[in-house]
Amino acid sequence: MTRYQQPWLHDLEIAVRGNVTSLGDRLGDMGAAGTGLFVDDERVVTVWSLTVDGEAPAPLASGSTGDLTRTSGVARGLGDTGPDPTVELHRERRLVDHGMVETVTIASHAGQPVTATVTLDLAADGADIATVKGGASDPLRELTVSDTGVEWHTPRHSLRLTGDAGSAETTGPTRARWSWVVSVPPGGSQTLTLSIDVARSEGAVFATDAGWDRAAWDAVEVTSDDPRLGAVVAQSVTDLRGLLLTDPEEPADVFAGAGTPWYLTLFGRDSLWAARFMLPFGTELAGGTLRALARRQGTRTDPTTAEAPGKILHEVRRTAYVDPVTGMALPPVYYGSVDATPLWLRLVHDAWRWGIDESEVRALRSHIDAALGWLAEQAESGDGLLRYVDESGSGLANQGWKDSGDSMRRDDGSVAPAPIALVETQAYAVAAARGAADLLESVWGEDGDSWRSWADDLSGLVRERFWVEDVSPRFLAMAIDGEGRQVDGIGSNMGHVLGTGLLTDAEARRTAHVLTREDLLGAGGIGTLSRDNPAYNPIGYHTGSVWTHDNAVAVLGLAAEGFADEAGRVIRCLVDVASRVENRWPELYGGELLLGSPVPYPASCRPQAWAAASVGALVEASLGLAPDAPRRSLRLSPVAASPFGAMTVRGLRVGDVPVSVRMNAEGEVIDVDAPGLDVTVA
Repeated sequence: MTRYQQPWLHDLEIAVRGNVTSLGDRLGDMGAAGTGLFVDDERVVTVWSLTVDGEAPAPLASGSTGDLTRTSGVARGLGDTGPDPTVELHRERRLVDHGMVETVTIASHAGQPVTATVTLDLAADGADIATVKGGASDPLRELTVSDTGVEWHTPRHSLRLTGDAGSAETTGPTRARWSWVVSVPPGGSQTLTLSIDVARSEGAVFATDAGWDRAAWDAVEVTSDDPRLGAVVAQSVTDLRGLLLTDPEEPADVFAGAGTPWYLTLFGRDSLWAARFMLPFGTELAGGTLRALARRQGTRTDPTTAEAPGKILHEVRRTAYVDPVTGMALPPVYYGSVDATPLWLRLVHDAWRWGIDESEVRALRSHIDAALGWLAEQAESGDGLLRYVDESGSGLANQGWKDSGDSMRRDDGSVAPAPIALVETQAYAVAAARGAADLLESVWGEDGDSWRSWADDLSGLVRERFWVEDVSPRFLAMAIDGEGRQVDGIGSNMGHVLGTGLLTDAEARRTAHVLTREDLLGAGGIGTLSRDNPAYNPIGYHTGSVWTHDNAVAVLGLAAEGFADEAGRVIRCLVDVASRVENRWPELYGGELLLGSPVPYPASCRPQAWAAASVGALVEASLGLAPDAPRRSLRLSPVAASPFGAMTVRGLRVGDVPVSVRMNAEGEVIDVDAPGLDVTVA
C-alpha cells in the first residue's frame, strides 16, 4: 500500500496574493515536497532553483509578509578567500495579479571584481492542490524556449517566463534553465529580474482574482508600551489582504480565502469568522462574504453534496477534492457544515451593529428567511438540537469546526459516534435567532418574538442536556452523540458559548473558570482538549493543539461576559506566541511550548484567514468595544489593566465614522475620537 505523507510547511517561506501563492525554502528555492508556485489550486511551477557557478548559496535570513518574500544568502565559493563571506545574494519575490516577479541582486564586498554564472532551473508538473497535499506529484510538463522566453501549459493555465537579461535553454523535454553571466566590481551590485505571467485556460471554474485593495484597512494602526501587539496587527492585516479573493459571480464583492496553500478558496465557517473578527476595521469584508455565500445558498436536498434548502455551504473548490490519505471525496461545491448557516445569520446581525448599510441587510432578506427556515427544520427533525451526520459516506465525518474524524472525545478518550449535536452549534443558533429577531423588528418593523421564543427553547435544551453534573465544577459537554450520551471530554468548545446569550451569569462564570484552568489554558493559549484526557496529544489536530481563531472566539466571549482578567490572560498568550513566529500565527500549533516557543503543527496553513483576522478580535476585546451603529452609539469597557500597557488604536470604524481610542496602562480610556457618535465608557 502506498503511504502518503502530507508535506510540512512550517520551515517554508510563504507569500500569497489572492489566487496566487508561493512556497519556497529559506533560499527562496522550490523543489522540495509541498513547494512551488500555485495559481487557482494548481502547481504551475514545481522547480525554481538558483545556483551560482553551480553551487547553491548558503542561507542567511528570510522572511515573508503578504505577497512578498525576501531571502538573503552568500556565495561562499566567490570573492575573497578569508573566513568572512564577501558575496551576497538577495532575492525579492513579489506576487502580482496572475503571476510573479522575482529580482536577484548580487552584491560584492570582495577586494577584486567577481565574475560568475547565475542559473535558474525550472520545471512544472501542474499538479492539483489535493495531489500535493497528499504528498504526491504529477509528471513534469513539456517546456519550450523561444525568443520570447520559456513557455509551458498545465491543465488549467498557460505560462510564460521572461527576463530582462540573460538567456534561456532547455536541459531536457521537461526542464529549462535561465542563465546570466555577471561581473560585479568591489562594492558594487547587479540585479537580475524574471517574470512569470499566467493565463487561465478557457472555461476556468471558480476563477477568483486577488482582492488586495478591496478592504479599507490602510489606517489601521496599534501602538502600545509593549510593541509586540502593534507588530502582529501590522503583519496580520497585510497577510489577510493577501488572502482576499473576489467573487467571480460579482467581482465587486470580496471574501477571505481560508488559508494558503491548502484552503485558498471560499469556506463558509472560515470566511465568516474572518469577516466577523475584522468588523472593528470596517464592514466591506463582511458584506462581500455574506453576499458570496448567499449566492450559493442551498436550494435543494442532495445527500451527496449535503445541500439543503437555506443551508450555507462549507466550501467551494475548482475541482472535486479527493484526499489520498483518508479517501474522503468532496464535490466542488460542498455543504457539509452544521455551523456555517447560524454563523452567516450572526454575521448579518453583527455587521448591522457595526454599521453596514441597511440597504445591504435588506437585500439579504430572502436569504435570511431561508437560513432561519433551515435552522427550524433541523431542530424540528430530531430531538430539538442541530445535528450532523455524513449521509454520503465519503464526506466529513465531523461537520463543526473540529472536523477531523477523531475530534469528539469522551472523558475516557473514546471517540463519540454520530450524529453529533455540538454545544457551540446550539449556541450559534441561539445567537442567530435572537439577532434575527432584532433585525426583523428594527429593519423591517416586524415581530421577532417567535424567534426569541425559539432561542429560549433551544437554550433550555442545552441547559438540560449538556451540563456534566457529576463533577465540580460542572462544565459543558462538547456535544451530545448519536447514542444520546454526553461527549464529556473537556474541550475548548465551551468557549464558543460565551457571549452568545445562552448562559446565565453563574453559568458563564463557571464556564470561564473551566476554560482557563491549567488543563486547558497553557502558555500558548487554550488547547482543544484537556491535558487530563487520555487522548490528549499536544500536536493532535483537534486533540490538544492550540488554534488561534478558537482562542480569539473565547477572548470575545470572555470579554463580552465581563471576565476581563481571563480575556487578558489569553490575549497575552496569543501575542507572545505571535512574537515567536515572526508575528504570523499559523492555523494551529502545538499545545506545549519548547524553550518558550510553540511547537509547530507542521502542515498548518500560514497565513490563515481566521488566524490573521484574530487581531481584530483581540483589539475589540482589549477595548471592550460594543457598537450600535443604527443608534449612532459606541460603548467601551477596556480590559483593566491593559495587557500591553498604554495603547492607541487607529483605523477603527463604526459605520462611516472613523474612530481612534487612547487608553493608559491601567486600562482607562483617556481619549476617544469618534465624531458624531454617542460614546460611553464603562
